[in-house]
Amino acid sequence: MVQQVLGKRSICLVFAVLALLPEVARAGVQIGVGPNGRKIIFNENLTQRARRLSSRLQPARHSQAQSLDPRLVRALIQAESGYNRRALSNKGAMGLMQLMPETASELRVGNPYDADENLRGGTTYLRALIDRFAGRVELAVAAYNAGPGAVERHRGIPPFAETRDYVRRVLALYRGADLVGTAAAQAAVPAPGRRKPYWTRDRDNRLVITTALGGQR
Repeated sequence: MVQQVLGKRSICLVFAVLALLPEVARAGVQIGVGPNGRKIIFNENLTQRARRLSSRLQPARHSQAQSLDPRLVRALIQAESGYNRRALSNKGAMGLMQLMPETASELRVGNPYDADENLRGGTTYLRALIDRFAGRVELAVAAYNAGPGAVERHRGIPPFAETRDYVRRVLALYRGADLVGTAAAQAAVPAPGRRKPYWTRDRDNRLVITTALGGQR
């Protein structure tokens, strides 16, 4: 019956696509430009989307504790781990915000795979990097990937393809690129507004980066 409706060639095509799905799911986040000129984030699968929108993960609380825009923290988590709290890189980085063992130890993160501990450590580290680079978020993001020493040696974003691509992806996510995964994800995720980040100060006079209107997160 199926063969009569689809034909043999269509069936072969369906099976070929299904065979590729695991590879697509493992692919990293990529950025392109859609027909309307908007930046598009590819390869966010349904599992990653569910993790990103999960009510059990609350980066906003830790972001606000460190005077960080939650949107920036969420963008970094998306690029680092795809919201997989069990993520482990080939270099040993662990959890949602991919903390290296020595960094986790310095930040007193006992269990890097615990979402709450990982978020506390990662946001604390990101805050320290933003302060270290005088509020220049692009340098802080580069330092999160390549290390602050590399940023200081090169007096800017290091000329590493991986780091430059990482900074580009994080900032695109932060500034409101469309998220595109499967057709279902496209239908379910409304296009976020594109707001230009700006700096303000909190009650403790620390620099805060935000895209929120009126300074409200």
